[in-house]
Amino acid sequence: MRTAVEVVQRFYAAAQAADGAAIMALLHPDVQVHTAPGMPCGAGGAFHGPRDALTRVWGAVFADFDTAPYAESWHETTDGTIVVTGHYRGSARATGRPHEAEFVHLWRVTGGRISWLHQYTDTARWHQALTPAAG
Repeated sequence: MRTAVEVVQRFYAAAQAADGAAIMALLHPDVQVHTAPGMPCGAGGAFHGPRDALTRVWGAVFADFDTAPYAESWHETTDGTIVVTGHYRGSARATGRPHEAEFVHLWRVTGGRISWLHQYTDTARWHQALTPAAG
């Protein structure tokens, strides 16, 4: 069986490839996803279940952005929570404007699948990329 860290690493690889099928395969049937309030595309809030999370979070983001999360530091807590910090990097499809936003992801893995994610990010950076450049 894969370790929790390996499961989360596979998630980042799938997100970088914008591979929805691979993301779905990694999600526990009861996955809970909590994303930063204020995320564009309606992607901020609490989502339950793989289909809801894929459609309303990653699908919505991938529709409006050519972006991916890039992990930079990894920590595992004594209760098994995996803490990952890094940056989202990419651009908004409608404006072509680049964006880079820091993130912190808290993960839990149950039975070899992602069962919980809590995301913190700088939502203002996301919105700036969606705003057409002045001039």
